[in-house]
Amino acid sequence: MAHRGGKKTTGISRDARPKYLGVKLYAGQIAKAGSIIVRQRGSNILSGKNVGMGKDYTLFALQDGQVSYRDKNKISFDGKQKRRKYVDVI
Repeated sequence: MAHRGGKKTTGISRDARPKYLGVKLYAGQIAKAGSIIVRQRGSNILSGKNVGMGKDYTLFALQDGQVSYRDKNKISFDGKQKRRKYVDVI
């Protein structure tokens, strides 16, 4: 008989379900109202015209139309300019 316990599993090493993040509709593609355009962690891409943002930063179309991306300089609270990416549905 062994006087030490065997190696136990911790249960931490289970594989997590993939989150399927990323761009779902690219520029020029047609978006229906309610369709998901981008799934992301944090607001890397901001919502533009006819695009809404969910509480998990998911961007979705508010109206039917064509997806387009654009860059815009945004001034932050400390006066610095940052180039931010926006997505629109036209």
